Amino acid sequence: MKAVVQRVYKASVSVEGKVISSIETGVLILLGITDDDSTDDIQWLVRKIANLRIFNDAHGVMNCSLLDVNGEAIVVSQFTLYASTKKGNRPSYIKAAKPDVAVPLYEAFVLELEKELGRKVGTGVFGADMKVDLTNDGPVTIIMDSKNKE
Repeated sequence: MKAVVQRVYKASVSVEGKVISSIETGVLILLGITDDDSTDDIQWLVRKIANLRIFNDAHGVMNCSLLDVNGEAIVVSQFTLYASTKKGNRPSYIKAAKPDVAVPLYEAFVLELEKELGRKVGTGVFGADMKVDLTNDGPVTIIMDSKNKE
């Protein structure tokens, strides 16, 4: 499971011109899922994201977590995180999980993050053509991979 975690001042997701999720201070998480992902990957990634010290403390030092600042989150499915560009110029997405595997894991990730944060988490619509609008804060962008624990 791969995640791109962006610290945001605000973010929103729209589908067909309608805003379906929006947040203020928090994180926008682009989540990629592959066939061999499991609940272990979800648990590791959720705990890591919730506790990443990427928010400024009173001294302007990144020393606070999403939990510490009572921040919000939006999770957007992003199969293109598993793009392979090894051959040619057209990316291959063969490593990305198909919807029958990815949707349940995506939904489980969102539920686990809601439990960890103690609040509702915004989402996109799996498989939809989404428009994601964000104002990066910093910018701070962290790329995480549950298989490499990076």
